[in-house]
Amino acid sequence: MAKAGLVIGGGIAGMQAALDLADQGFKVYLVEEKPSIGGKMAQLDKTFPTLDCSACIMTPKMVDVGRHPNIELLTYSTVNDISGEAGDFHVKVVKKPRYVDEEKCTGCGICSQHCPVEVLNEHDMNLGIRKAIYVPFPQAVPLIYTIDKENCIDCGLCENVCGVEAPDYDQEPREIVLDVGTIVVTTGFELDDPQKKEEYGYGLYDNVITALEFERLLSAAGPTGGHIIRPSDGKIPKRIGFIQCVCSRDINTNPYCSRFCCMYAVKEGILAKEHVPGVECTVFYMDIRAFGKGFEDFYRRGKTEFGINFVKGRPAKIIEDPNTKNLIIHVEEIASGEIVDTELDMVVLAVGVVPSKSKLELPLSIADDNFIALQNPNIDSVATSIEGVFTAGAAEGPKDIPDSVTQGSAAAMRASIILARG
Repeated sequence: MAKAGLVIGGGIAGMQAALDLADQGFKVYLVEEKPSIGGKMAQLDKTFPTLDCSACIMTPKMVDVGRHPNIELLTYSTVNDISGEAGDFHVKVVKKPRYVDEEKCTGCGICSQHCPVEVLNEHDMNLGIRKAIYVPFPQAVPLIYTIDKENCIDCGLCENVCGVEAPDYDQEPREIVLDVGTIVVTTGFELDDPQKKEEYGYGLYDNVITALEFERLLSAAGPTGGHIIRPSDGKIPKRIGFIQCVCSRDINTNPYCSRFCCMYAVKEGILAKEHVPGVECTVFYMDIRAFGKGFEDFYRRGKTEFGINFVKGRPAKIIEDPNTKNLIIHVEEIASGEIVDTELDMVVLAVGVVPSKSKLELPLSIADDNFIALQNPNIDSVATSIEGVFTAGAAEGPKDIPDSVTQGSAAAMRASIILARG
């Protein structure tokens, strides 16, 4: 029986599962398809309901994962094949080429300073720029640069200025074979495509953005240094609208609730109030689902302490004024029964979530909502349809950070039982 565990996905749930397994003395392989661990939490400015700094919570945990003697990080890697059974899984992992020698790179950043190529930065939701040789964000783990071959012009400048000769243009994909006793799947979520809701004009109107894009505007480490500005003209908005349940609770997109959208819209409204004195924030909602610890109080604070306006009603459409680029929201207010047109400077869409597109190479049962199905959801919160394979975080369904961490720990405990049998 193999005495190691495999965690697929390096977000907050995966990091927690890996740490809990490793702290029990088991070898853990943590596979993450991106150049750094951190997941979606790395893109957040603050967390709800405490408004704590997201990076202040996440960065120490990332460092713990990177330095743990029992954890082997396989970033920029994908799982290509899985065979075997509980206690004896054989896993093929393909490590993509960074075109930078991981053993030599010190993360100094001189290469990026001299790189002449600038492209849109995915970490900043394409609102900022990065170089063709880059780290995703300053706190990345591992802090190793990656060459974006699709945009690299092969000028050789990074190679010329690197004092340790880390750039390696000849790197190729490398296959790694792992023998593990158990697997924890924590592949997370992705935002659904807001362009499915054509009536809201995302991608057509400059000042209609997603909540995650707004999050990057709020962040001091984001593309605007924490200043909220309109994409169309760089002006500070004085009237911001937040639309709930975009691509969620909708039979035309996803019928299920994405669970954390209500609270992050309230959070972003509060943060907007703190960033821009006098800004008017209006949340258009179907129902406020404040089910977690402290969530109801957080919602009430948004209304009473910060003065966020809540309008019960799902907007029918958004129209842009071609001259001012302002946005007019057409909505029926359920409380009064009136149809109202509200003019705003910026609209933020609280977009629902869908399962990650990461290939698992596992024949797991999938629930009606396309997330991983639990074998016995009423009595077991982590076991999948395959013995020895567990799941946690948003791979199993939409959930917030505390629930993801709790489930990650639960999955690690169950996985440790299998590893301890031998």
